[in-house]
Amino acid sequence: MSAPRSIVLVGGGLAAAACCETLRDSGYDGRLVLLGAEPHLPYERPPLSKGYLLGTQDLDKAFVHDDAWYADHDVEMSLGTPVRDLDLTRGVVGGRLPFDRLLLATGAAPRRLRAADESGAPVHYLRTVEDSRRLRDVLVPGARIAVLGAGWIGLEVAAAARERGCEVVVVEPADQPLLRVLGPDLGAVFADLHREHGVDLRTGVGAVGVSGGDGRATVELSDGSSVSADALLVAIGASPRVELAEGAGLQVDNGVVVDEHLRASHPGVYAAGDVANAFHPVLGRHLRVEHWDNAIHQGRTAAVNMLGGVEEPYARQPYFFSDQYDLGMEYVGGTPDGYDELVVRGDLAARVFTAFWLKDGRVLAGMHANDWDAGDDLRRAVETGRLAG
Repeated sequence: MSAPRSIVLVGGGLAAAACCETLRDSGYDGRLVLLGAEPHLPYERPPLSKGYLLGTQDLDKAFVHDDAWYADHDVEMSLGTPVRDLDLTRGVVGGRLPFDRLLLATGAAPRRLRAADESGAPVHYLRTVEDSRRLRDVLVPGARIAVLGAGWIGLEVAAAARERGCEVVVVEPADQPLLRVLGPDLGAVFADLHREHGVDLRTGVGAVGVSGGDGRATVELSDGSSVSADALLVAIGASPRVELAEGAGLQVDNGVVVDEHLRASHPGVYAAGDVANAFHPVLGRHLRVEHWDNAIHQGRTAAVNMLGGVEEPYARQPYFFSDQYDLGMEYVGGTPDGYDELVVRGDLAARVFTAFWLKDGRVLAGMHANDWDAGDDLRRAVETGRLAG
């Protein structure tokens, strides 16, 4: 594969920003164009449910680089206009822009709840700066906030709302929050954490209807009860933005399907970040990860591979973090499907511990809570599949 003369990055998020950095740092001096659907420069999304939402972090700190950096590195920026057309036969994107290599970093979108959207109720989702700003405006002391979904976003917003003096109700159909990711034992840790901070956490119950009136939301629940709130956050997961890839004829299955080098089903096309369903050479399966760390490192790997020469497999174990009240945690590894043993070290009651999920004696994933010296040990255990000590 010859060296590219023109590289186009579709998507204005963290994966695209990391790809830009690596391309220029690696000596690529050809044309480099970044097409972003949002009007903002590439930014990090964790502050949207953490510091920026709480009002403790300025938005400026979320941006990867300022305008001057992109200008100094000769990156052509086109922001605020979603790309609708990709012609792989002609090698043209957006109807007019030719490319030798293309990175799809279109990210993911919150899963919508049609009943809520059509209810006339004050409904919120959380993905963009504007989403976070609108949500922050309603998180005022005394406001009653309902959250559908006790995943990471739902719980982080619940914590932020409580810290801002709101009443909070969280509705989760599973028996525990984060059940699919953490299992029942550690899901219970987060359930207790939120209940101790005054959250009305209702598990094992789902929403069966949403109505609006007088600027409020009413959620009918499957147990016959209802919740009335000043604002409703729908946090029921996210779906990869694959419309562009699908329309172009690329292989799509829970994201853009790519190999271990992040190469899609058409030569010269790559995908990274939330939209990429990448084959993981260590885990031996395809994996789509919606986390900050993954976007950064896949963006870098995609850049290296787009330049040709040495091909670098993406073999990094998934990593994410969360901050809720006084609990900070880090997690390494994929979702531990089918684990048969949970090893916990430390004090669950005090919420200072490490935990490891094993199957047939092999470590699948690990996390810590408030044990900030444990990060290297977690990664080592997951990468080797063995517990130390």
